[in-house]
Formats: sequence, C-alpha cells, structure tokens
Amino acid sequence: MVRVIDSALELERQVLQDGFLPFFRCGIPGFSIEERTAPEYWFSDEEGPWEWKGPVIREGHCAYGKFFNKKAGYVSLEWLPHLANYRRSRRYAKDEDTAALDDVVLQTIDAEGGATVKELRRLLGFAGRRGRRRESGLVDLMPVEGKISLDPILTRLMMGMRVVIADFEYNVDRHGRPYGWGVARYTVPERLYGNLDAGCTPEESRERLLAHFKRLLPGAPERKIALLMG
Repeated sequence: MVRVIDSALELERQVLQDGFLPFFRCGIPGFSIEERTAPEYWFSDEEGPWEWKGPVIREGHCAYGKFFNKKAGYVSLEWLPHLANYRRSRRYAKDEDTAALDDVVLQTIDAEGGATVKELRRLLGFAGRRGRRRESGLVDLMPVEGKISLDPILTRLMMGMRVVIADFEYNVDRHGRPYGWGVARYTVPERLYGNLDAGCTPEESRERLLAHFKRLLPGAPERKIALLMG
C-alpha cells in the first residue's frame, strides 16, 4: 500500500523506496506525486509538492529534472548511474546542428558550475522575453520567445541525463519570506553527485532498469514503461 505524501520527508522516502517518481500523472495509475498527494497540499496555503522540490534536492539523495517523457520527476542516487549510463548512449537531438547547440549550452552550464535560464540567455546572447507560466514548464518557469528557445534544449539535456536541477531560487519579501514561483538552477549531475559510473554497459543498465520497472509496476503496459525509461 502506497502512503500519502504529506511532507518533503515523505516525498523523499517514496523516491528512495521506488527509485523513480514522476511529478505528474504518467499514464500508469498511482505512479506520480500528483496522485499520491492530497488535494489540500496543492490548492491551499499549506506547503506542498511545489515547495518541497528544493528541500528534497538539497538533501542530496534524489536527482530532479525532466526525466520522464520530457516531464519532471525524481530519481534516487541508487538508480541515477544506471539511468545516466543508458540515457547517455541514446540520441535526443534530431540532427547534428541541434546536437551542436545542445553541446554549447551544456558546456556553458558546466563551465559556470550552474546557471539559471536568465543567466544562460545572457551568457549565450539569446534574445527573448518572459512568457506565461505553464504546467509543462515545471522546471523552467521562464519560457523564451525568439529564434532560439532554451526550454527544448534543456529538456533534451535533462532527458539525456547531462543536466539536472541543482535547486530552485525564490525572491524574498521584506520579512525574509520567499515568494513567487521558484527559478531552476541547472548543473551537470557530476557536480552534485560525483562519479556516475554504473560499472556496466548501457545495454546492461537498460536491462536492470527494465527489470526494476516491471517489479515496481506489475501489469503496466510495456509501452508505458518504455516511455518512462526514455
């Protein structure tokens, strides 16, 4: 029986227990923070999943980013090396030009040690203006309008396990209280978690991931598991 998530501590516990946990519904009933958290933590003044993201990341036991079919979620450090080993053997850019652009952004993030979208736009000289908040922008609340958007680039880098979210940064009012929607700071996972060597081939990591998902989600269609595995 899955316990209801009612705190950052319980959220972290369930990620560590399952190894993986998407933020929103993913097509497999019950396998998301959205479904495991009571409505009062989403639609009241109570702190909830949105506010727990930073504290869970800062504990250092779970990585966070757009890891599940381009949507946000967590992976435990136990499984992070295998997910990175498998995903880094795959290609998420549609062509060489796209891959080259992704690499420029990745190298910039790595060289800086971490960066927000605003900082990346300044460093890379990308033009654009703020847009409205969208559910799909869970880890990036500053979509860009212009010739080049960082959102799909960062999504590909996170799907490829090249980039993760290091934390969320908030504005602070005159009483020292954070407010507004947190802005993601991106970094490379090795800066937070060290060496990600899985000690096996990408195909062996894939087989371990598949076996784990089948045990974790008995009866789930293989096509749904394939989407989660990326």
